Amino acid sequence: MSAPTPPDDTAQSLITASALEIRLSNTLLLPATTVRIKAGQITALMGASGSGKTTLLRALAGHLPAGARVSGTLDVLGHTPHELPDAELRTLRRTAVAYVGQDPGSALNPHMTVRGLLTELAASSGEETVHALLTECRLPTDTGIADRRPTALSGGQQRRVALARALARSPRILLLDEPTAGLDTALRDEIAHLLRDLAAHRDLAVVLATHDSHLAENCADHTIRLTPKSPGRTTPRAMAAPPGPDTGPAAAGVEAGLAATAVDAYFRTGRDRRTVLSGAALTALPGTACAVVGPSGSGKSTLLRVLAGLHPAHTGHVTLDGRTVAADVRRRTREQQRRIQLIPQNPVDTLNPRHTIAQQLARPLRLHSTLPKRAVPGRIAELLDQVGLTAGHADRYPGELSGGQRQRVSIARALAAGPDILLCDEVTSALDARTATDVMDLLDRIREVHGTTLVVVSHEHHLVSRYTDTFHLVEDGTVTAGGPVGRLTPA
Repeated sequence: MSAPTPPDDTAQSLITASALEIRLSNTLLLPATTVRIKAGQITALMGASGSGKTTLLRALAGHLPAGARVSGTLDVLGHTPHELPDAELRTLRRTAVAYVGQDPGSALNPHMTVRGLLTELAASSGEETVHALLTECRLPTDTGIADRRPTALSGGQQRRVALARALARSPRILLLDEPTAGLDTALRDEIAHLLRDLAAHRDLAVVLATHDSHLAENCADHTIRLTPKSPGRTTPRAMAAPPGPDTGPAAAGVEAGLAATAVDAYFRTGRDRRTVLSGAALTALPGTACAVVGPSGSGKSTLLRVLAGLHPAHTGHVTLDGRTVAADVRRRTREQQRRIQLIPQNPVDTLNPRHTIAQQLARPLRLHSTLPKRAVPGRIAELLDQVGLTAGHADRYPGELSGGQRQRVSIARALAAGPDILLCDEVTSALDARTATDVMDLLDRIREVHGTTLVVVSHEHHLVSRYTDTFHLVEDGTVTAGGPVGRLTPA
């Protein structure tokens, strides 16, 4: 990839901030930050999880949590977003400032087709407009994608549809939160090329929060590194003995572990069906770490959801310790539900925005443990400590956390059940390199101490090589290869 073009010092400044600091109660969300962002340029925000990258993006869009205290100055296209009346703020977002969050799929109406999502915001609703937006965002126009709903798209496709939807309103400023999270190397490079084209040809000011140093180095004109002024960092610790009954492996002679056999699965769009998995098979033996790898959109996440009972397998079956389990998680026994836990790629999909973190961790403890009520707060503090968060996070809501912090809460929520099998869907994609290693170290220690089985979907080859034993390669919905992870060729 070619290097970013030299910055144009004569370009118009669309965003300026001076000593901008944001607090919520006693929590520092954004340390004092000064920036100047110009049209036609890409600015990358980097820093550890929780350093304030997402908070700065939200401040630029005027989307701060209630009760946030702002000091310093902020000017976005001549406005101070958080001080605007609601009607004027809506106009600014609709006409000039577009935001694509870290979990773009959660912002796409699941009942609308891609065509409807784009024409809802575009000046023209014609087929040419839809085709142009899809083409600009590197989405195939000859596959019927315009008539699919978001649930029938891969995570990478959802991300690009959300980008196309943002561009449909012809903004002057484009704000992106982790635009390459969960994408394979080829797609990351494609997104980088796309952003450079958008900045140049649309004269956009692009501001992106990212942990992807390759993206920043090869795409951004400027990089701003945020460093939190907060107490010392907590390193995730190994998990204490999980609550709940001790259910060991199946009786002698019964195949132990988790397995999927000859699984077919599809998404339905109207009367049409799109095959996502075809004859897929996977085996994860007790206490092992199994990687599921492959290109974005190949069916990896769907395979995990089939194992978790969250997506129907239309043929084939899933077995736990040699015994077939129901395809629908709601028909599985409470013990089967406890034993298999999914940590999703997008924690926003499973964290209730109206409940505190303590409330969200208390629920699996009530369902799957025998802890007395008085012991629950202590257990919640312990779970948070294990994933590198403080007890103070228990009283916050998901919207008050960074993307990386929400992911760690999602991990703690799964661990609260004391599972035998953890299905991990790109759990490190929203984390900086150091935190990602800490989280994988935590999962690895849990595996060693408690014999927990890990099934890990990841595009990070170095993490797969270091932390997993075997791999399954998924291509176009089919498991095409597998074996010891040492045989896996880097992407």
